[in-house]
Amino acid sequence: MAKKKVLFVCATGVATSTVVEEKVIEYCKERGIDADFDQRNVASIAQIGEDFDLIVSTCQVTSQVSTPIVNGLPILTGFGDAAVYAKIAEILTA
Repeated sequence: MAKKKVLFVCATGVATSTVVEEKVIEYCKERGIDADFDQRNVASIAQIGEDFDLIVSTCQVTSQVSTPIVNGLPILTGFGDAAVYAKIAEILTA
């Protein structure tokens, strides 16, 4: 199976996506999920979104792509994060 690719986005590609990316990387490592991770601003989805298996966003996404998009805000806040982690694992292990 090819290694999955995950894109993390936020408005600027710097602040909230960094925090969420670090937490998801740790979550994946703990569960033996091997993936490649990238981080950009949300506007980049229009150009590169289709190149990824999953997009985790901490802001509203207006671009239309076939790649699944998961709301990463619960990971940032800690409220409802278990369901988000489960969805990420489901997508990356499919």
